[in-house]
Amino acid sequence: MCVFPMPLLPPTVKLGQSEAGDVVRKAISKEEVAVLCGEPPEETRDFYFQQTMLRIKDPRKSLPFYTNVLGMRLLRQFDFNGGEFSLFFMGYKPKDEIPTDDHASAHYALSTHSTIELTHNWGTEHDDSQYHNGNKDPRGYGHIGIVVPDVDKACERFESLGVSFIKKPSEGKMKNLAFIQDPDGYWIEIFNPTHVSNSI
Repeated sequence: MCVFPMPLLPPTVKLGQSEAGDVVRKAISKEEVAVLCGEPPEETRDFYFQQTMLRIKDPRKSLPFYTNVLGMRLLRQFDFNGGEFSLFFMGYKPKDEIPTDDHASAHYALSTHSTIELTHNWGTEHDDSQYHNGNKDPRGYGHIGIVVPDVDKACERFESLGVSFIKKPSEGKMKNLAFIQDPDGYWIEIFNPTHVSNSI
């Protein structure tokens, strides 16, 4: 059941069905999107996006990837003995800005914008299970995106480090962007906003 109010569409907005009742495969009109989105409620003024959580099997593989390959820093590690799992908050922040005090660093990691929360359930590095990356059927989650100054140079470096590619910058219909995979197979888009916006 929907618990939030749905906006009323004006008569000029047509839903995705033909007169015969068949589903029409086309983009939602900008008019309908504007109505669906509206303006954020005043009560949400201080909300912001803080984290995306990814489950990882082996931090000995994932942590070097997110730090040494992608250039993030570890903001804070949380270990939960009772639940037998650890959280690693990663982000693009300067070293001298990250607090060393235990309480301050916890607050910093949980309040910094746009972080990745890598979750390790202890022992998964020793079994044969795999996490669903969202890009295999049934599809759901897609990818995170990392901005780089030069896509080609970044990808040359990734290739020299043995990173797995889904798509290289010169491949596919959309040029000048790439998709790589982390150790668990999650997709990561590598792009430059100027190049992408010019090609749309």
